[in-house]
Amino acid sequence: MMQNRKSHNKKMMKKRFEHIKTIGVTGGVGCGKSLVMEMLEKEFGGMVILADLTAHELMQPGGESYRQIFLEFGKKILAEDSTIDRDRLSALVFGDPEKLARLNEITHPNVITEIMRRLQEADQAACVPFAAVEAALLLESGIAEEMDTLWYIYADVETRLRRLQEGRGYSPEKSRSVMAKQRKEEDFRKACPVVIDNSGSVEETRIQVRAALEKLLCT
Repeated sequence: MMQNRKSHNKKMMKKRFEHIKTIGVTGGVGCGKSLVMEMLEKEFGGMVILADLTAHELMQPGGESYRQIFLEFGKKILAEDSTIDRDRLSALVFGDPEKLARLNEITHPNVITEIMRRLQEADQAACVPFAAVEAALLLESGIAEEMDTLWYIYADVETRLRRLQEGRGYSPEKSRSVMAKQRKEEDFRKACPVVIDNSGSVEETRIQVRAALEKLLCT
């Protein structure tokens, strides 16, 4: 199924963009990808696209995924206001591998198409010097192939555990369970030429982001 999705992605991908540089941002849970994306947008003037947020937007009434999900799973997933009740949908699919696979088959291509549309629009308008796309599954999606560079946002395990406890209320056991299901650090490092170590202070991260960005924009 992943092979079929990658085949679909390659068919719709365009050549690299002419007027903007593109950055694919990825990393494990608790590594601080959100901090880096906020810097790129607010401090360095780039456009940022968050894959999870894009997926949520497409599931709203009128969004590309909304009708397809409704037709697949029926009224039982809708709230009283006719929006998709994400808790109901999650309860329905995450205990059923076939239903989860079907949901992913609906949502993933729509998210990729929308991300590419936004990048193409920004490239045509030449309104920003660069755009960054953040996705936990960036390497699997096919989008990575269209980026000028890939950044792996790294943080050591103890830092990640602390952030997940403080930010999401996760227990150490839950955090380690979630982390164990994600790609290994060596996989990220092998795929991404740029590593941002986000284990330290915000200023230390900012220095690394600035250096990596300057190098990209000067090439």
